[in-house]
Amino acid sequence: MKTTSDSAPPRNGTTTGTRPGRTQAAAPDQADSRKWGWLEASPGKLVAGLLFGAIFGFLLQKGGVAKFDILIGVLLLENFVVVKVMLTAIIVGMIGSYLLRRFKIIELQINETKYGANIVGGLIFGVGFGLLAYCPGTNAAAVGQGNLDALLGMVGLVFGSYLFALRSKSKSGTVGRWGVRGKLTLPDLVGVSQGLFVVIAVPVLVAVLVVLETTGH
Repeated sequence: MKTTSDSAPPRNGTTTGTRPGRTQAAAPDQADSRKWGWLEASPGKLVAGLLFGAIFGFLLQKGGVAKFDILIGVLLLENFVVVKVMLTAIIVGMIGSYLLRRFKIIELQINETKYGANIVGGLIFGVGFGLLAYCPGTNAAAVGQGNLDALLGMVGLVFGSYLFALRSKSKSGTVGRWGVRGKLTLPDLVGVSQGLFVVIAVPVLVAVLVVLETTGH
């Protein structure tokens, strides 16, 4: 009795008759979905990120905080332009983010506080800042305005990001387990509500700005 080679239609995009040991490549639409799904899922967020990043870089450059002499001046405690720019950004960001959360427009995303990792990362950042006089944001702005000395920092930034990405694939080491405090904020640390913290912190920061400006720093 003869049997036919006809079989049921293939399932899940597979075909019959392939040789043993060979696997069939995924359908083009499936491959594209795996590769570009993140891009198709949030194009608006990517465009918004690009737009706000361009605005941020423009403001950094116009504020003068992408200049080597200004950045090295703050490290030598001789020029406080960067401090005033950062304090202004903190004040505006603190009030704005609080109001946006209050009206449920945004949801706060907080990374875990890990004292060991934070201290080691802060030391590495500080050494790099001290040697180059650029932080990642000001380094990118400096490259954009044509500072050749910032190119070395950009190479280090890319290489360091690559090493961090490789390290993040493995389990956290001993340092990453030191002082794990969970999702901790300053209001939680001092035991007050976020609203009260903003009410207290904003006038204090404004007072510091006024003192820096009136004293000519």
